[in-house]
This record gives sequence, C-alpha cells and structure tokens, in this order.
Amino acid sequence: MSVEIRVPQLPESVADATLVAWHKQGGQSVSRDENLADLETDKVVLEVPAPASGVLREIKVQSGTSVKSGELLAVIDEAASATAAPAPTVAAAAADQGAAGTQAAAPRTGPAARRVIEENKLAAGAIAVSAPGGRVTKSDAVAAAAAAAAAGSAQSLEGQASSGAAARAAQASVPPLEARTVRREQRVPMTRLRARIAQRLVQAQSTQALLTTFNEVDLGAVQELRSRYQDSFEKKHGVKLGFMSFFVRAAVEALKRFPIVNASVENNDIVYHEYFDLGVAVSIERGLVVPVLRDADTLSFGAIEQRIGEFARRAREGSITLEELTGGTFSITNGGIFGSLMSTPIVNAPQSAILGMHKIQERPMAIKGAVVVRPMMYLALTYDHRIIDGREAVQFLVAIKDCLEDPGRLLLGV
Repeated sequence: MSVEIRVPQLPESVADATLVAWHKQGGQSVSRDENLADLETDKVVLEVPAPASGVLREIKVQSGTSVKSGELLAVIDEAASATAAPAPTVAAAAADQGAAGTQAAAPRTGPAARRVIEENKLAAGAIAVSAPGGRVTKSDAVAAAAAAAAAGSAQSLEGQASSGAAARAAQASVPPLEARTVRREQRVPMTRLRARIAQRLVQAQSTQALLTTFNEVDLGAVQELRSRYQDSFEKKHGVKLGFMSFFVRAAVEALKRFPIVNASVENNDIVYHEYFDLGVAVSIERGLVVPVLRDADTLSFGAIEQRIGEFARRAREGSITLEELTGGTFSITNGGIFGSLMSTPIVNAPQSAILGMHKIQERPMAIKGAVVVRPMMYLALTYDHRIIDGREAVQFLVAIKDCLEDPGRLLLGV
C-alpha cells in the first residue's frame, strides 16, 4: 500500500515554505514519525515526519523547491517493509547488529544541529551532549565541528613541518600578488528567514516615522542585587538571575505609565493594547528571531529568566514554534552581548517602539560633586513618531532608568 507524504498544514500567516533538505533518499527504509525532511518558513524550520513505516519509493520534490500546504512531497511503500530479504551471512548480521546498536545509541537532533552535522560530516553518536534528555543541540554540533577542524589543522601543521623544505621551494615559484588574476566570489541565496528580515526592516523604515532617543543608566544597584541573591535565586528557580528580567519588568512599568508606547497603528486608527506581550530578540546562525513573552506583567523574575533561557535554547535548536514568534506589543534587543556601546534599533512592525540595551562599561561619573566610577549602560528607544511624541518617548526612557537605578520601585510599583 502506498502512503503519500504531503506538506503539513502551514500556519495561517505563512503562504509557502522551502524544502531545505531530505534526510532519506529513494529506496531507503523509514520508520513511522521519523523526520524525513526540513521545511524552512520565514521564521521557523518545520519537520516532515513519516506517516507510516516502509520504503521511501519516490521523491516528488527536490531540495530548494518552494512548496505549499498539502503539496505532495514523496511516496512511501508500506508493503516493501514486509518484503522478505535474502538471509544475511553471519558476518553481515553481526555488522547489521553493530550498526543498529550505534543507531539506537545515537542521540536525537534538531534541524539546526542536523544541518551542522551534515555540513561537517560528523558522527552524531560521537558528539558530546550538554542538554538534558540526550538531545544534540546546535551548540554541541558547532563545538564538535570546531574540535574536528582544530584536529585537522594540527595534522596539517605537522605535515607542513615535515615538508618545510618542499613548501619553501614551492613558495618560491608562486607569482607575486600583483601577478595573480584569479579573484573568487561566492554567490549564496538568502535563506527565507534572512530574506524576511530584510523585507520587514525595509518595510518598517519606509512606512514608519522612526526616531531614536538615548539615555544612560547606572546599573550599580542591579549588579549589587544580583551578586547578593544570585546563589539563592539559582537554587530556587534553576536559572541564573540575569539583567534581562530587570529590563523586562522595568519596561512593563514604563508601558503602564505611557500606554501609547504599547500601541500600534492600523490604517488611520491607533490600537491601544491593554496587555503586555514583550518580544525579546534572540540571535541565531540563521538570523534574528523575536520570541514573545506573553502577559509579561504577570511573570516573576524567575519565570522571565526561565522562559527567555528556554526560548534561546529552542531557537538555536530550530524547535521554536511560529506561534511563539508572532504578536508582541513591544520589543527589547540587547546588542551589548556582542560589545555594542550604542546603536539605533529598528522597530519590529507593526509595533511602535523598541528598547535597545548595550554594553555595560565602567565610566567616571559626577555624583554629588565627586567623581565616581560606575557601571553605565547607554539605552536607546526607537519609536514611531507618527503616534509617539518626543516628550513621551523621553519620559518613557527616564521611567525605565528610574526603575533600574532604584529596583525597589519594581516591587512597590512607584
């Protein structure tokens, strides 16, 4: 009996997807629910599970093809799995058992990790797993690839040392740089995520009147709180107390005072959102994704840190869902983790504002007539000037600054 493999039902906001890669080839046996292919949408990578066990008889769509919901991808022959095969020799049976044991011991991998493994020709079973549950994450695969590259470089250097004279002789015959005429280029198509990011950024700049205001915040009080309660916080919640939870809570308090910053423009109307769904930007190899903290005003510091950590892990594994990336009334991005001292972030439309965090840097500050070295951070708020006036934008940023410099405000709501 033949079973068709079709494109799963895509989310309502996604028109099509790109078939990135097949993990099985025609004629190979497959197991029910085994991932056969990866589909890349504008935001996430979706897996195509096998609907039945059997043999993959025919692949209808090749890698790199754009597909839509319900489109036929391949055909599985269920009967072929029950077809008797010639009895294997003892040696072949032993080899098959060894291979089966290796396959059974192989850890689970996500789409992003599988791509790194396939590109670097790694053995999944030999990769050290850091995440609980035995799942190979993308960071595990990247670390294994780096270790393999380092080992290859060491062997290369050893070979170079043994043939130094030959290398110097060959170098003498290399033409000078001015005489070389070959200048190589590589053209690589954008991934769907990168193309979507480009489209949305250009759209935001062309449809909104974007303006950025800046301020600076002394994070000494926040650092003192973190160092005082870090151990007890981690024991209770299972995660470290980071800076992002303070910024999320401070942003919520500021949004309550200035509802227009939490609003959006729809045609000629201003839509005031009476809930606080905050997007937190996460950078992954494929681009930038912004998972959303729903009802952030109801979350504790521990819940915020747990959800952000989970979002970051699953985004890098490629297992985050489209629903977790949609919506949002306000966003926060942290360029400081890459060393950025100041930037002008672009609004994540249709939102009307985004808060930019930056690197914490010790700087001399004048405090009560004395020069004191303090841990300072520049803050940036980019906003849609069509509905947010400069006064409101500046006061909003000042409200965040006040909450962070005196964290007790976050507990008292003042």
